[in-house]
Amino acid sequence: MGSQWNKPEARKANPVAILILSVCYASPGAGEQIKVVAIDHLLASSKTYVGSPSIAILSDNEYIASHDIFGPASDMNRTQIFASTDRGQTWQLRSEIVGQFWSSLFTHRGSLYIMGPGREFGPVVIRRSNDGGFTWTSPTDSRNGLLLNGRYHTAPTPVVQMGGRLWRAMEDIGGPGDWPTRFRCFVLSIPEDADLLRADLWTQTTMLSGNAGWLNGAFHGWLEGNAVAAKDGRIFDLLRVDAKPVGDKAALVSIDSNGKTLSFEPGRDFVQMPGGSVKFTVRRDPVDGDYWALTNVLDTPAPNPGIVRNTLALVHSSDLIHWDVRATIWHHPDVKQHGWQYVDWQFDGNDMVAVARVADDDSAGGAHDFHDANYLTFFRIAGFRNLHANAQ
Repeated sequence: MGSQWNKPEARKANPVAILILSVCYASPGAGEQIKVVAIDHLLASSKTYVGSPSIAILSDNEYIASHDIFGPASDMNRTQIFASTDRGQTWQLRSEIVGQFWSSLFTHRGSLYIMGPGREFGPVVIRRSNDGGFTWTSPTDSRNGLLLNGRYHTAPTPVVQMGGRLWRAMEDIGGPGDWPTRFRCFVLSIPEDADLLRADLWTQTTMLSGNAGWLNGAFHGWLEGNAVAAKDGRIFDLLRVDAKPVGDKAALVSIDSNGKTLSFEPGRDFVQMPGGSVKFTVRRDPVDGDYWALTNVLDTPAPNPGIVRNTLALVHSSDLIHWDVRATIWHHPDVKQHGWQYVDWQFDGNDMVAVARVADDDSAGGAHDFHDANYLTFFRIAGFRNLHANAQ
């Protein structure tokens, strides 16, 4: 069965529908429809593709979404900012940032921020907007948002507030080998009342490399880590694990109480997580402290799980170690040209609101492939906790 939604023209944001194909257990919402809005659309023929979706909610309930642009016809350094004033029904392009890539939106003390590399494998920069994303500060130096010189990697993963500090996980490419073995994970943190644009106020942990001998030789690297706050107040970096053909593994890296040293025990700290082989965003539920993610799960075993993105699922954990699938949100039988991936999302009361990088059909021949997405989409999972509450 296909994805069952009508495609809008580029730049229009038309509400369309996508069917939940299956829901684990007999839960409310089974067979209901999720309304999907196409925020942006890039033709495959342009050789530019939608990457790195992120979403934030402002204090006046405006939604802000972003994506960068990658592909052979791009400069790999540009991010577009969109806004919705009607809870995601329609969207408008609000600004374009040159010098921002692989970046997360987040809010803090009344301001909107975006943080990530300035370009593909570029320096770490952060920008602030005090007008809802119309204008942004410029990271000209270490006092205005240029945080780290060097070559860095990340994806839109959370900025977490815990213990009087903000925390953000990232990677550099200082290890041996190529993608993704060369990625070394680390975490940045800063006092919550500090000026986030000042590089000298940020603390950086040690860098931690993986080991090709882990998982009986199946480990090929870790990347796109999530800073997550445990229920006991500790901070962890939960990373996507590239493992072939193991799949469904994530790595739970510990941060010491001073926020300076990372540690990992391979015999203990690999987590069996559905969708752990692909990028995910994990957030802690403000209601009960549990953890949720939207990620791509496998219907059948695959020799390279990280490139199978045709099934999007809602997954849940109470402890960051034991994970289960609560609902299948989207599925397409084809893995080569279709994918709903790199989903970022936020809690919005009893709902979950999300943006996704989508490779799907359009009137011009569809996406280049599953990876090279042609749509940025927005959708809402209403009453998502009902799936949790009624799981048996």
